[in-house]
Amino acid sequence: MPDLYGEVTDVRHPMATPESEPLTSRRALQEHFTVPPEVRESLPKRRVVDVVVHETADPEVIVAEFAYEFTLPDDSMAKVPCIFVMRVRDGQIIESRDYIDPIRTYTARGDLDRLIASLRKDVS
Repeated sequence: MPDLYGEVTDVRHPMATPESEPLTSRRALQEHFTVPPEVRESLPKRRVVDVVVHETADPEVIVAEFAYEFTLPDDSMAKVPCIFVMRVRDGQIIESRDYIDPIRTYTARGDLDRLIASLRKDVS
């Protein structure tokens, strides 16, 4: 995945809970996408579905609408809708705003307690 991005980037997750810092390099994205094996094994399987790409008046900007589909431990499915607004230059993503519902994401990953704890921490 990091190879899809430019060396210098501006990737933000405006809905992230807890808040996250912008990812401003391919190296930062590599770290973001790297999941330690012991953690990866405990996460539900995820795949991208329902992809629709919308062109805009700006030839560098596209809007990608899709969903992450999670297979839960009981073999049921959960979908998390997403919208990414991306600027692509010379075939690489140089800027992106990734809108992902944090409640559905944490629920699908079976990690809702972590979200609640982070929200309580922000209130304190």
